[in-house]
Amino acid sequence: MSKVIAIFGAGKGLGASVARRFAREGFRVALIARGKERLDALVEELKAEGIDAAGFTADLSKPEQAGATVQAIRDHFGRIDVVEYGPISGEQAFAPAAKLDAATLRKDSPLLLLTPVEVAQAVLPEWNERGDGAFLMTTGATAGSPRPFASGVGPHMAAARNWLFSLNGELADAGIYAGTLSIAAFIARSEMGELAARSLAKTGSGTGPLVDPDALADQYWDMYTKRDRVEQLFPEYDAA
Repeated sequence: MSKVIAIFGAGKGLGASVARRFAREGFRVALIARGKERLDALVEELKAEGIDAAGFTADLSKPEQAGATVQAIRDHFGRIDVVEYGPISGEQAFAPAAKLDAATLRKDSPLLLLTPVEVAQAVLPEWNERGDGAFLMTTGATAGSPRPFASGVGPHMAAARNWLFSLNGELADAGIYAGTLSIAAFIARSEMGELAARSLAKTGSGTGPLVDPDALADQYWDMYTKRDRVEQLFPEYDAA
C-alpha cells in the first residue's frame, strides 16, 4: 500500500507544492482545509494531474476536531505516513511585542500550537506501531530569531519549535522524525504572499522577499528523506 501524506492547511501555495512533490515519489495525498469550495477545487486540480488526492474539511483553530479528522483520513486511505502542518492566512499577523495582548495570543494559540499537538497525538500510535512516520511543520524565521516589531505569531511558533525539537529527540530512535521548515519570506501563490504583492503594488514598498513554494517543497522532501536536522531555515540568511 503506497504511503500517504496529510497536508493540514492545504492551499494553492505551499500545500499544493508539497502535494505535488510527494506525489512524484508515489505518495497519495490528503488535503485538509476549512474552506470546502477552494479545497474541492484544489483536489480536482491535483486529480487532473493524475495524483490520488482527497479533501477533508476541518477548522484547524479547533483542536478538538483533530482526532476525528485524522480518523477520517485513515478511513479513506488506510494509513497516514507523513503530516505537513502549515496553516496560516491573513487572519494571523506580526505585531509589536509592546502592543501584544493576551486576547491576541489566545486567539491564535489553537491554530498554531494546540492543534498540531493534538494531530501528533492522533497519529503517533500508528507510527509507533509501524516504526516510521514524520511530522513536518511550517514556521516563520522569527520562531528561532525574534525581531523587534515581529511578535504576534512568533511566540506560538517558538513554542511549536521547542516542542518539535523535543519530539524528534524523544522519537528518533523509534523511527519517527519531526522537523520544522522555518521560512524567512512570504510564499508565492499563498494568501499571505498575495497580500504582500498587493501591498507592494499599492504602496511601492516591499514587505519582504517572496519564495517559490516548489523550492520549499523540495526542502521538505530533503528533510523527510535525510532526517539529518530538525530545523531548516529557508532562504538562509545571517540572523545576527
